[in-house]
Amino acid sequence: MKRSPVDLSGLVDAVLSREAFGGRATGGRAARVSRSPQFRGGRFHNRTAPRPVAVTTAVKELVRGGQRRTPNGEVPLVAPTIPEARAQGLHLTWYGHATTLVEIDGARVLLDPVWSDRVSPSRIAGPRRLHQPPTALSELPALDAVLISHDHYDHLDLPTIQELARTQTAPFVVPLGIGAHLERWGVPDDRIIELDWDEKTELSGITLTATPAQHFSGRLFARDRTLWASWVIAGPVHRAFYTGDSGYFDGYREIGAEHGPFDVTLVQIGAYNDAWPDIHMTPEQGVATHEDVGGGLMVPVHWATFNLATHGWTEPVERLCAEADRRGVLVTVPKPGQRVDVSDPGDLDPWWRALR
Repeated sequence: MKRSPVDLSGLVDAVLSREAFGGRATGGRAARVSRSPQFRGGRFHNRTAPRPVAVTTAVKELVRGGQRRTPNGEVPLVAPTIPEARAQGLHLTWYGHATTLVEIDGARVLLDPVWSDRVSPSRIAGPRRLHQPPTALSELPALDAVLISHDHYDHLDLPTIQELARTQTAPFVVPLGIGAHLERWGVPDDRIIELDWDEKTELSGITLTATPAQHFSGRLFARDRTLWASWVIAGPVHRAFYTGDSGYFDGYREIGAEHGPFDVTLVQIGAYNDAWPDIHMTPEQGVATHEDVGGGLMVPVHWATFNLATHGWTEPVERLCAEADRRGVLVTVPKPGQRVDVSDPGDLDPWWRALR
């Protein structure tokens, strides 16, 4: 008796969300991608090619372990207190990892929102949260923009995007190519704004400018088909800069010269390793970036929430504070959910030390 072919689609769907892989640019989106100065040979490129990842070194460090890579206790969460009335001035609320609400001159911009338990296409595998979100996604205030730095799973989260598309009316402002992911996930075309480096859009009285970063992109096997970016968020009075994910490079001085100075910087300080020296910054390089762009207050992001490297859980923030103190840089490290008034951040509270 001839056996019927085995249908593996159900098994695949049980392990992976194929929808989470996203889409590929076609039509007008593909035409815009092909015209980008950053796009050559079917892929986006950095200005200077980063050194390749030393896979063997990374695996050896992962096997050796040696440092506490998770908090020694519960991460303290703060219930966010976002006023109903739109605030003037400049305030930040860090929700964990890179997810941050920027309230600037009456506008509200949400950066790289991730509310999922895992940052992975799999429901049962991949990096899992070390603390819960400090509030439900449904409790966010009305937004003016959702800003995405690149399409890695810890920055572009399918369930979060779909929920925001359903419950908010704000546009999604993204680097080139990412619009195809959003389109596949049901985001209306009129709510997708794609930008190349050095392009900008104006909405709700503020200007959002995509600026260079040194990184890469990809979901599953699709590598560098979408662009990555840092972002300038400029209001009539205040300015903020977000690095996205990036290695340290000389482009920061150019960004500072053209768009700075900034009242505050949101700088990636975690998930670094000697095996990938050019695509994520060390904390010391993060401080240098803050100085290069002309930052006032520095707020670290991309640490504490997901275990993405082999360094200790508190190492990024401890190295950051030591380097900032040495160089006279003003830093504040909020708890997840804590709202910071950039004009008056208060004294630094080393809350993480109890979790070493």
